[in-house]
Amino acid sequence: MNDKTDNMFVEPVVLIEARSDGTRILRSGIPLPDDYDRCVGEWLERWAQAAPDRLFLAQRGRDGEWLKLSYGEARRRVVAIATWLLGQNLSPERPVVILSDNSIEHALLMLAAMHIGVPSCAISSGNSLMSRDFGKLRANIDLLRPGVIFAEPMEQFLPAIEAVRDLHNGVVIAGSSGTTPDGTLPFSALEESTNEAAVMSAFNRITLDTIGKFLFTSGSVGTPKAVINTQRMMVSNQMAKSLMWPFLAVDPPVLVDWLPWSHTFGSNHNLNMVLRWGGTLYIDEGKPAPSLLGKTVNNLKEISPTVYFNVPRAYDMLVPLLRADEDLRNSFFRNLKFIFYAGAALPRHLWIALEELSEMATGKKILLVSAWGSTETAPMASDCHFYASVPGVIGVPVPGTALKLVPSADKMEVRVKGPNVFPGYWRQPEVTAQAFDEEGYYMIGDAVEFVDPSHPTKGLLFDGRVGEDFKLLTGTWVRVGSLRVSAIDTMKPVAQDIVLTGHDRDEIGFLIFPNIPECRTLCPELPVDAPVQQVLSNPAVVKRVQTGLRTLKQLGGGSSTYATRALLMAEPPSVEDGEITDKGYINQRMVLSRRADLVEALYAGELNRNVITLCTAG
Repeated sequence: MNDKTDNMFVEPVVLIEARSDGTRILRSGIPLPDDYDRCVGEWLERWAQAAPDRLFLAQRGRDGEWLKLSYGEARRRVVAIATWLLGQNLSPERPVVILSDNSIEHALLMLAAMHIGVPSCAISSGNSLMSRDFGKLRANIDLLRPGVIFAEPMEQFLPAIEAVRDLHNGVVIAGSSGTTPDGTLPFSALEESTNEAAVMSAFNRITLDTIGKFLFTSGSVGTPKAVINTQRMMVSNQMAKSLMWPFLAVDPPVLVDWLPWSHTFGSNHNLNMVLRWGGTLYIDEGKPAPSLLGKTVNNLKEISPTVYFNVPRAYDMLVPLLRADEDLRNSFFRNLKFIFYAGAALPRHLWIALEELSEMATGKKILLVSAWGSTETAPMASDCHFYASVPGVIGVPVPGTALKLVPSADKMEVRVKGPNVFPGYWRQPEVTAQAFDEEGYYMIGDAVEFVDPSHPTKGLLFDGRVGEDFKLLTGTWVRVGSLRVSAIDTMKPVAQDIVLTGHDRDEIGFLIFPNIPECRTLCPELPVDAPVQQVLSNPAVVKRVQTGLRTLKQLGGGSSTYATRALLMAEPPSVEDGEITDKGYINQRMVLSRRADLVEALYAGELNRNVITLCTAG
């Protein structure tokens, strides 16, 4: 075992079944026991008894100080809230819906609902706060028909609440961090009485097949759907985690985490992992956005996590700050066992930078790992519980899960079966039927490849979405996932993310979302508040992009491996319009649709002056 993984991870074992048609079935050689926990609520019961005073959750209050919740207090409040919920005629047909971001009250309501066998559904706050017509939110509420709706601070959500009033007859609950307008109930009213016997009677009736949550798909492909998340999916996922990450049993995790609980990774992976192992989660109100990153930095200066989870976009923004701020760097790496990235492949220059920064802080290179899955797999289907030699390794199948690799054009499409796989989409039987193949494998729509086919324990590489790749007019396939990562790396530090163009054209083009702070460092002669467009048209920035284009071409591989033109976009990706998902990755298809005019500008006969080419600088 590599010294970086000693005492943390279990050595991977992969079993492969090869079929005559080229299909391969991959399974973990680590067996998944049948005696995993019955439900998520058992974890709360366990730690409330074993360590009642241990810190479970913390969030910043209005005064900036941490509001803290212990396991014992969490259990007491969950039982009180569950008592109130028992009187609301709730069921899968009348679930609890949560509109707001992560918070202590959000967690308590979610856990209380699950404690009595009632599903909850956290809906992305962007559907309420960043929408002009609330179309997506109305579709969400119309599908679920909730019996309870919670939001905080309520005053921010009132327009959204009003927009869906005709779609439900549930009680609207106002969080304690805001006001309680007419027609809403204060959160404190939910905790006025306790009937532990009634709550525990309902708790004891929960089975592995009880619905714990509904989680909406991100919408990166097709219309968002409500994914049924059973208790079996969630507890089997954490059992698999325990077999791969044994250190959790002796070193409960401490997280500083913003990943939204409306998304499977933040909720089912991170929050459930903390609860399963009696760890502590500091709720980070920051996000990988220029206006909110400062909050993340302040939190990381104060709290040193033991494991850090984030998306590549966030690491791109954090690296220059870690480089410039010794206090931040030392605090961040002080107790850190490893860095976990998800949502997209990590460009190599960020991988190297994080290793270098960790050496500066601790004298050792930090381990970087990843995993892979979806809302429908709760979320882990593969996990990199070993030292990866290159970025982008998503690991090997988790215990209990089978991956079916099916030849598809020049790719290997991957499908999933296991106790972590969902039973279907809520109230959409036709869509559910289309999601599974004839053997019951979930067709996730992704592709993978082996790091080394002769050594499968070195893991799999994510190879993009099957539907994302496209052909040039020459008939040559463009592998969007791998080219995107290579391009970001060659155009460092200018490119934060890249969308590929060229469907049914002769040549590939790049629409580049720039890292504006890094671009400004390339043109120090400009004022610090120079307009973004002036920064992007600066010769130094343009030259860096052009150099990146040339480097890609020089690497060789033909017209499907490099772009001939690029355009730097001043407008950042739009959350409301679906260009960027909750977990921070770019929806290529949506960007191409919404910015079709920019695609046309890339290929216009008379080049737009902002287009950068291999030969000229616009």
